[in-house]
Amino acid sequence: MKLFKPFYIQPRFFYAGIAIVVLFTASYFIPSLFNVAQLLILALVVLFVLDVLIVFIGKNKIEATRELPDKFSNGDNNSVILTLSNYYPFAINLEIIDEIPEQFQVRDFKLKDNIASRKTKTINYQLKPTERGEYKFGSLNVYASSALKIVAKRYTFNADAMVPTYTSFKQLKKFELLNINKNSFEYGLKKVRRLGHSMEFEQIKEYVLGDDLRTINWKATAKKNQLMVNQFQDEKSQPVYSIIDKGRVMKMPFNGLSLLDYAINATLVISNVVLKKQDKAGMFSFSKKTENVVVAERRNSQMQLILESLYNVKTDYFETDFSRLYNNLKKHVKQRSLLLLYTNFETLDGLERQLPYLKAIAKSHLLVVIFFKNTELNELINNKAETVEQVYDKVIAEKFAFEKRLIVNELKKYGIHSILTSPEHLTINTINKYLEVKARGLL
Repeated sequence: MKLFKPFYIQPRFFYAGIAIVVLFTASYFIPSLFNVAQLLILALVVLFVLDVLIVFIGKNKIEATRELPDKFSNGDNNSVILTLSNYYPFAINLEIIDEIPEQFQVRDFKLKDNIASRKTKTINYQLKPTERGEYKFGSLNVYASSALKIVAKRYTFNADAMVPTYTSFKQLKKFELLNINKNSFEYGLKKVRRLGHSMEFEQIKEYVLGDDLRTINWKATAKKNQLMVNQFQDEKSQPVYSIIDKGRVMKMPFNGLSLLDYAINATLVISNVVLKKQDKAGMFSFSKKTENVVVAERRNSQMQLILESLYNVKTDYFETDFSRLYNNLKKHVKQRSLLLLYTNFETLDGLERQLPYLKAIAKSHLLVVIFFKNTELNELINNKAETVEQVYDKVIAEKFAFEKRLIVNELKKYGIHSILTSPEHLTINTINKYLEVKARGLL
């Protein structure tokens, strides 16, 4: 309970007071308790005054700072570091209330710790944003109390700050650690068998596990007395566009993030992979109109351009206009390109309305339609139905899951590639598809 701004009385003090009042009431019936109650009141008052004197000795006995990163990574844990110093001549108990951004909707955020006399301590806590934008911090409040823990003095530090939350660059750094050519399969990226060579000869090298046996150079093998293979260089400078549907179908949530944010995070990672493979990376978003355009190029500033563009992608809740996408591609993307289209179709009817435009796009470009499994249906499908209502739910869930598979087959019928994936595996599956396209020389 706060009596005035810099002062806070611990609840235990009030509990003790209530106990003494009860004791006084009982003394009317048991007179011998009256003296005990008086002594307890005196002791409580003395302890209260003593604790006030101890805690309020001097000024600025506690110092605290908050250290924030330059930007938060969306969908990841981000560290916030608090540094606290105790200048009291005794150990102090601290209760820390940091005014974290309203986007987290946490109204009882509280940390407790203690610091020895003349010491400094660092406290690290994690925040996980689930949407991009500006996150504003308020004041940092620290309540200091002695070992008696009767009163606490509040120290307020004006630590107002704003941290922008960007697309998941932590995920990007994780995939940068992978060697796509050699070790990526250990992290879930599959190796793809090459079906042919639209690539230029580069060199003859020793055979290693995973090399295509059809590339064995038998003359070099006989000469060296060990298996040697021809190594080919992939075609480079091929344009790859990530196209993000930001209509209302992409607002569906999954584990705190929307499908739109999963698509944005995957776009950042695949763009980096594309540039590492010496291809050109570009992106844009669309719904009622085309926005956030980054032309496919291979330059030093390309990743920064893509990162800044992804920061501003917001859903507009409109129904997506695929005819606008087709017209924009026909007008502005002249070279045959790999198009990674992030969207979502829940029913076959929904696909059929857009299929004419997808077929037209696929005539000029290599189109990969990426859409999402409804993972919440898995529980309904896998659980045993025991009531009539559960049977209905199970049948409907199986129908929706079956329609997703029908969509894949329908796209395949017209030579359109597709990825049906759960949101958490989106990035991995997209990289796999890109590597498959490169290995098979499809573009």
